[in-house]
Amino acid sequence: MTVAALEIEHSAAFVVNRLELDYRLPARLYLHPDLSFVAMVAHASVVVQAVMVLLLLLSLWSWWQIFLKMFALKRAAKSTDAFEDEFWKGGDLNALYQRASQSRDAGAMERIFTAGFREYAKHRKQGTSSAATMDSARRAMRATFQREIDMLEANLAGLATVGSVSPYIGLFGTVWGIMNAFRGLSNVSQATLAQVAPGIAEALIATAIGLFAAIPAVVAYNRYTHDVDRLATRFETFIEEFSNILQRQG
Repeated sequence: MTVAALEIEHSAAFVVNRLELDYRLPARLYLHPDLSFVAMVAHASVVVQAVMVLLLLLSLWSWWQIFLKMFALKRAAKSTDAFEDEFWKGGDLNALYQRASQSRDAGAMERIFTAGFREYAKHRKQGTSSAATMDSARRAMRATFQREIDMLEANLAGLATVGSVSPYIGLFGTVWGIMNAFRGLSNVSQATLAQVAPGIAEALIATAIGLFAAIPAVVAYNRYTHDVDRLATRFETFIEEFSNILQRQG
């Protein structure tokens, strides 16, 4: 073989090796993608990204309601304690009614007391029988009690919905992402874990966000439901005790 032929063969082998390197380079880059959280969210499919955005909005709404409800229940408990202390001091009920009815920041128990005493005083002036007077006062207090409980329970059903639905929304995004990851392997002659791992990791983020939205909502719902039940019990006890006081005065 001549020197010229050897040079031609060497050049041809170099070109072939160069082409193979250029062809395999993208594959090597794909085998080592950026697996940071931001990169995986950015490279996720449109459906998975939509699921993540929905879960993020649900999480923000639930946290907003969690803090609002926490402050509202604390105010309700504080005002209830303060009014009970004042009520059981044994002062004049008429004076207490005047102060409670004129107060702009009256609590739930004060409004229950005001509704009952107003109805009681009105029927006493009209000369209504004692039984009818007590029945009317008790019904007025029960109606106010129900309105106050409805206000305290506002948006608790929303927290329960977020807590129960968010994991399934995240699971839907995960299933969709995994399905796309395996569909992408149909064009690959030899599948490896490095090729399917990024797609699965992107999909699992949806489940993680779903759990992040659901867990605080469930914990808050259980806690606040317990707090509302305790306040409801205190209100009902006050209604019965106040009714007995009014009945003795009648």
